[in-house]
Amino acid sequence: MRMIDTHTHLYVEAFDSDRTEVINKAIDKGVFRFYLPAIDSTYTDRMYELEKEFPQHIRLMTGLHPTHVKENYLEELNHVSENLANRDFVAIGEIGIDLYWDKNFLVQQQEAFNQQIIWAKQNNMPIVIHCRDAFDEVFEVLDNHKGEKLYGIFHCFTGKYEHAKRAIDFNLKLGIGGVVTFKNGKIDQFLDKIPLENIVLETDSPYLAPVPYRGKRNKSEYLTLINQKLAEIHSIADEEIAQITTENALSVFEK
Repeated sequence: MRMIDTHTHLYVEAFDSDRTEVINKAIDKGVFRFYLPAIDSTYTDRMYELEKEFPQHIRLMTGLHPTHVKENYLEELNHVSENLANRDFVAIGEIGIDLYWDKNFLVQQQEAFNQQIIWAKQNNMPIVIHCRDAFDEVFEVLDNHKGEKLYGIFHCFTGKYEHAKRAIDFNLKLGIGGVVTFKNGKIDQFLDKIPLENIVLETDSPYLAPVPYRGKRNKSEYLTLINQKLAEIHSIADEEIAQITTENALSVFEK
């Protein structure tokens, strides 16, 4: 099987001791491409270095993660703007709104989210959305941008069926990761109602490892477990899930 991990933070400190080994193991398991979302400017050099090491497998995004929207967010947005001017990226992400950790910067998060969507549309690029405890707030911003030029992935989708339908209406694929294997994840209860053309696979490693590794460091090789769970939910072969979700990912990032 050939699979794509549409969302993995392979450049972060959690992989400093064995990064190359982790990536090669995933490649051996059939994960042939890794899409790396940005966090903030402090990680940019790490992302570039990893791209140089695995040029055939690594693809980079640029963007400002909502949990890193702080007092210096305008400087960070300027960094994203400079990145876009200096080289190619496959998407702007991950961007969005996160009200789980800190609600003090909601206005700034909304401004950063809105601005980065504008840049994505201007550059005909997809967006990759982060949303935590903020579905209403995210959809409020998206409402101002609905149209053909708005497309991408709703990363780490953990919402309800109604949220899923609304996200799809915005030309967004649902990024399905380890949560689909959790007993309390709940998304497994309605994913059979979601046409597979609207789903892509992700790990969000090193976070949200699937069962039976829940609570441990997540790795891209575990994408096989997420693929397997989706095959069970849709009652089709693992290979078919892998093929469809791979085509879906490429339709977003290689449009």
